[in-house]
Amino acid sequence: MPSLSIEVRAARFADLDARTFHDLLRLRIDVFVVEQRCPYPELDGRDVEPGTRHLWLEHDGVPLAYLRILADPDGVARIGRVVVAPEARGGGHAGRLMAAALAEVGNRPCVLEAQSHLVDFYARHGFTVSGPEYVEDSIPHTPMRRESIDG
Repeated sequence: MPSLSIEVRAARFADLDARTFHDLLRLRIDVFVVEQRCPYPELDGRDVEPGTRHLWLEHDGVPLAYLRILADPDGVARIGRVVVAPEARGGGHAGRLMAAALAEVGNRPCVLEAQSHLVDFYARHGFTVSGPEYVEDSIPHTPMRRESIDG
């Protein structure tokens, strides 16, 4: 899968067509609910908020990786639902998607709840641990934060 044919896409909910949203949700559910065996309310209402941005990598119309950026009420950006399709793992897609997300975030502070085994990955993107590890859906998570670029 040549990386040149993999495109970064970004959209607000209102700009997503039904098929694209379906495919993005299917990727999220296939990994988080089925593969990781975490039954949880995947549709939490935040996908449709006006400030939410959906970013994904696409190859021949198929999403390979996805994340969303939420606009928290305090002005902080919140990255979540970071996922890479099993067949696309190891190809640098998560790093490329994070770089695109941080370009979207700009100089705002940004937070995320990392699955703890991925703390080093997020640290390479400027995030630092901001709180104690906790377990959610039987998976250890670690809160992380990236301060604004100017402060």
